Amino acid sequence: MKNTASIGILTVSDRASRGEYEDLGGPAISAYLQELLVSPWTPVYRVIPDDRHLIAAELKQMVDESHCCLIITTGGTGPAVRDVTPEATLDVCDKILPGFGELMRKVSLEKVPTAILSRQTAGIRGKTLIVNLPGQPKAIRECLAAVMPAIPYCIDLIEGPCLETNPEKCVAFRPKK
Repeated sequence: MKNTASIGILTVSDRASRGEYEDLGGPAISAYLQELLVSPWTPVYRVIPDDRHLIAAELKQMVDESHCCLIITTGGTGPAVRDVTPEATLDVCDKILPGFGELMRKVSLEKVPTAILSRQTAGIRGKTLIVNLPGQPKAIRECLAAVMPAIPYCIDLIEGPCLETNPEKCVAFRPKK
């Protein structure tokens, strides 16, 4: 039997964490991964406020204690004062992977001119890939579709579990052996 991968889904939102509105970002990530991944996985789902230290602490917990191989965040990537998800991600990562953010902004710029305000990034902590996404479900799907072909191979390279995708939905890149 294959090992089940743990995947962190972290919504960063003051209002959603207080229950003032329904979190749509986290469920959008989960639905996308359910469509795409054919290997077994379990979500580790959290909704927390926009607080740099709290975000960093939750990311560390998801990596160090929940042993997530992948953490996908949503929210807190804009220019507003409380948007600090990229800073918290940088605080906990050993390596930064700027290509993820560059590609996500490129894809988003094809849809909206305000994508230049987005500050998504990605990085590695230990054997975990952390990817920051915007907060809107439509943008989440577009950004994940852009970077997902590289995610399974990145996780292979950092010695995480093998994530397999449905090739009809996403062809994950892996070099031929």
